[in-house]
This record gives sequence, structure tokens and C-alpha cells, in this order.
Amino acid sequence: MQNIPLNALRTFEAVASRLSFAKGAEALHVSPAAVSSQIRALEQRLGLSLFHRHGRQITLTEAGRTLLPGVQRGLAEMNQAVQLVSQDRSEGVLNVSMMPSFLQKWLMPRLSGFYDAEPDIDLRINVDNVRVNFDQSDMHAAVRLGPGRWAGLKSVKLMDDWILPVCSRRFLKKHGPFNSVEALQQQDLLFAPSAVWDPWFREHGESGRDSRWTLLNDSLSILMAAEQSEGIALSRWTLVSRDIEARRLVRPIETVVKADWSHYFVAPPHYFDLPKVAAFREWLLEHCRQFDPPAYLLKTVTIA
Repeated sequence: MQNIPLNALRTFEAVASRLSFAKGAEALHVSPAAVSSQIRALEQRLGLSLFHRHGRQITLTEAGRTLLPGVQRGLAEMNQAVQLVSQDRSEGVLNVSMMPSFLQKWLMPRLSGFYDAEPDIDLRINVDNVRVNFDQSDMHAAVRLGPGRWAGLKSVKLMDDWILPVCSRRFLKKHGPFNSVEALQQQDLLFAPSAVWDPWFREHGESGRDSRWTLLNDSLSILMAAEQSEGIALSRWTLVSRDIEARRLVRPIETVVKADWSHYFVAPPHYFDLPKVAAFREWLLEHCRQFDPPAYLLKTVTIA
């Protein structure tokens, strides 16, 4: 019992999490026969059956269901410890996850400044909208729009955001002017499905949500459609401020609504204060402090 091979536990986790000997073998890059041998040896050592076999189908026994979470936690902790001691703490690769819209519209125009300031940090950005599983990935940190609370993770607020409508000058000239939100919402609004727009519709009525143009489902495509005069897009100030400054987009009305969510820098506690993680976080914070909110703040509607 005290000398169960680590490889046998890895094999059990691979099979049990997938409920398949074949898929477990594929994940471990070994043959199904090798996996079956490891599982049989583990069951003999434990004196317990870990799987019910039903032809090619398998299910976990009660013992298997009890064992799996502990093995997964142990393997995850070992993986974290190995990564922590094996990596350079002040330089080298820094893996950060963020939303593609935030990267392209807000961070990318500023990013050269970080490379100039920190030439020894190899920043690698993975674009994704889903929550990062730090236990099963090589990500050190993430930038996310959200409520600011993620279980088991440390976070620091980077900046707020605001919701506002934008369109092309050509669209406004053809269909405008708009003297009220109600007049604007007679048009089909372009926006990707998301709870981020809830403050806008709480303030201006849910009927506008029903008029959504449903062809597109991501923020970057929505803004491209607005530039092509396909309609009025609901967007966030962080994504459209440069487009407005460059006159690619205009604000058909001055009303803005403060978003419920803000932008946060998020990382596991064991990564949060690594020098290279802290360097990128502090650089982000400084640039976020310099980012101006939308104009006409006296007309901004703030949702408590």
C-alpha cells in the first residue's frame, strides 16, 4: 500500500476521467494493453475493484469514485510544484490568457511598450473566452471581464468599462440623427449574446434586446459589421475608443451606461507574485490608469 507506483495512479486518472481505456491510453501515449496491465496491478495492490467492466463500456465502482478526486488533486499539486521550481521566476516565458477582443482592440496598440520595458520576459498570449484551468494548463495568469471573484484565484481590478452604441458615419447620415435611445433602438442592434449588456437593457428597456441582429456572435465581427454600415452596434468603451478617435466609428447618441463587470488580472496564488507576473500586472495597471473614460460623463447613466 505504501509503494503504489505514481505511474499507476496517473494511468488510473487518465482512464477514470475519460471512462475509457482506449482514450486513457491515447492521452498517455501508450498501448491499451499497457493501460489495462497498470489498472489490474493497481487493483491487486489495493485489493479493490476500481471499474465495472461492461464489454467496452466501463464505469467507476464506489472505490473508484472515492479515489479519483484525491488522485486528481495530488497530481495537480505535483504539477504546480514542478512548474514553480523549474521555471525562471524573473524572466523567460510568461503565458497569459485573455479575450481576443481585448487583445486586438485595447492591448495590441500598447504592447510594444511592454516588450521595450521588459526585454527578458517572453510574453505569450493565448486568446480565449473560457475560464482557464490553471491546474491543467501552462497559463500563469489571465485578463478577464467579470465580477472580480474567482474561487481559488487572486485578482486585482484593472479598470471599469462602459456600454455605448456606435455606428459608421455613413449609417448615421442615412438613418439619423437619433435624438433618444428609444429612437435609436428602432434600428436592429448588433451585439453578441452576453450578460455584459444587462445594464443597458435594465436602463433602456428589454424590448431593445429583442431587436438584436442575430447573424454574428463575437465582438470583433460585430464591430466590423458596424464599420461596414450594417447597423448600430452595442459595444464596450475599451473596444471602440480608438475606432472613435480614428473616425472609423461614431457615437449616434451620447448616452453611456457603466458596465456591471470590470477588467481584472487573475492568477493562482502561487503565480500571482512571481516577478515576471508582477511586472506584467504592474505594467497593465499603469496603462489602465492612463486610459480615459468616455466623454460626456455628465450624461452617463450609472447602474448601482
